Amino acid sequence: MRWRIVSGDRPGHPVATALLLVLLVALAFAPFLFPGTRSVAAAARICIFIVLAASYDILLGYTGIVSFAHTMFFAIGAYGVAIPLANGWIGWDAVLAGGLGGAALAAGIAAAIGLLSLRVRKIFFSMITLAVASLAQLLATQWRDITGGEDGLTFSLPRILSPAFRLLSDPVLGVRIDGRLITYYLIFAVSLALFWLMLRIVNSPFGRVLQAIRENEFRAEALGYRTIVYRTLASALSAGMAAIAGALMALLLRYNGPEATMSFAIMVDVLLMVVIGGMGTLYGPALGAAVIVLAQYYLQPGLQALSDAAGALPLLPALFHPDRWLLWLGVLFILIVYFLPAGIVGSLRRRSRA
Repeated sequence: MRWRIVSGDRPGHPVATALLLVLLVALAFAPFLFPGTRSVAAAARICIFIVLAASYDILLGYTGIVSFAHTMFFAIGAYGVAIPLANGWIGWDAVLAGGLGGAALAAGIAAAIGLLSLRVRKIFFSMITLAVASLAQLLATQWRDITGGEDGLTFSLPRILSPAFRLLSDPVLGVRIDGRLITYYLIFAVSLALFWLMLRIVNSPFGRVLQAIRENEFRAEALGYRTIVYRTLASALSAGMAAIAGALMALLLRYNGPEATMSFAIMVDVLLMVVIGGMGTLYGPALGAAVIVLAQYYLQPGLQALSDAAGALPLLPALFHPDRWLLWLGVLFILIVYFLPAGIVGSLRRRSRA
């Protein structure tokens, strides 16, 4: 399939194209290429965080809006699915109603915040979103009757998504076709469709206006564009996409709580994904999501192997101790920012244009 059919915006460099194709193939066939519960869970989280990071890139990379409330919308989508399922409304209608309802609520809240706050200076808007996110987290922990408080909500999924479900009695290529596999491919398909939709949006005339606002808001206003309207629409779109990603996370975990979808650590992860991959590209956050999630899942075991291998040498076992994985993740981030200051995809694009 030619890139222009998918989007008018190409990755911009053969290496970036190759990396994205490898990522797509790896995710499409993850249960068969990397069998095992842990690897499939990692692949599913990559799919979810691709949507979450790409939706944040619409705000940060394409519109120039710095928001700290993105995980709030992520959590709204997750609670939208978790609340009806935890209260006995089990079925696809509950999943669809909860997911779409959560997306609509998130988009509405984002639009309200945008209309009320986007006229202020950028740093003050960022502080407002941080305050709103903190308030939402407080509500989630205190509103026990609805959200389950700090304990969160555990629930059952529709039968076809439950681990006990078997679509086929015999494995296919050594993989059982069960509810976990169906859940993974549901997450993969929805994530792929949402990513494609976001690509089409940012490369539409609407997306071009967002980039014009990012580059020079006053010039865009002088050309006749109502920047506050466009920025509010971008906020609502981004929030809706984040909420659907949250709904997918709830399906994956079969649980939702404040720490699972609303913690500030997730917000930091999303920022890292966008910066590492390259702001204003959408392709970059996809690669950034893969880097961060794989590091979270496999950096500790890798360091453990290095520590064991260097057991006879001085200092190295302590340096590679798995408890220091955050240190090495920080080193990786510094190296990427130093050698690829515009992120992976952004820097590769610059080199191809040079």
